[in-house]
Amino acid sequence: MTVILVRHGRSTANTSGVLAGRTPGVGLDDLGREQADALVGRLAEHHGAIRAVVRSPLDRCAQTVEPLLGALRAAPGRADGVLEEVVDELAEVDYGSWTGRTIKELLAEPLWQVVQRQPSAAVFPGGEGLAQMSARSVAAIRSLDRRFAGDDGNGLWVACSHGDVIKSVIADAMGMHLDSFQRIVVDTASITVIRYGSTRPYIHTVNNTAAVPVPVPRPPRADGGDDAVVGGETGAHLRPGVKRPAPPPHQHDSLHDQRVRG
Repeated sequence: MTVILVRHGRSTANTSGVLAGRTPGVGLDDLGREQADALVGRLAEHHGAIRAVVRSPLDRCAQTVEPLLGALRAAPGRADGVLEEVVDELAEVDYGSWTGRTIKELLAEPLWQVVQRQPSAAVFPGGEGLAQMSARSVAAIRSLDRRFAGDDGNGLWVACSHGDVIKSVIADAMGMHLDSFQRIVVDTASITVIRYGSTRPYIHTVNNTAAVPVPVPRPPRADGGDDAVVGGETGAHLRPGVKRPAPPPHQHDSLHDQRVRG
């Protein structure tokens, strides 16, 4: 019924200016490991309720949920254990021959503008299209949610995946066309919460990083462009060991349904 979507922590590729895609062996950097450890505390209130943790098969997602899984399995009253499941449909976009190339190099490709302005038409050479990625990701999340809803229909579960995958799931829940999904920002280690009701999805929070996600100014470009970051924001401006203040409690940050009163 309710899924906590977690983007993996910052990886070694996020700060290198390279589009990692499905390249094997790309793990978390120092900040990414800090973010994975912090996820345990950020979800502490819900340790007893989380029924399953599913993830992309890539290393950076496995490393992100490892501390959380350890904490969930050690939580009091969890004799039933916590299911961990690898779901191929939640893998990163298959960028084909774009994989491993620098973003600076890719900016010169005509396809870059298609990815920015009409992503539903973008098909990566030797890889998949963003529409294909969206279809598989959304279908997987909705199917898994029905499975983990439980007899009472109130199941709570975690899915750890990648920036564009999570953006496509958010776009679907919002009823947005895929061509608008580049308007959504999903930072590394951010949390998005969606409850799938019987008639429609309800979006409770998007891109929650335990601090107010104020956009960091970018260096001006000669052409005045403001392109979305392919694959999601990199977190390159963050530094390990630097703590950002937690936001004040807010009623709409709850994972549970909020009714409008008054």
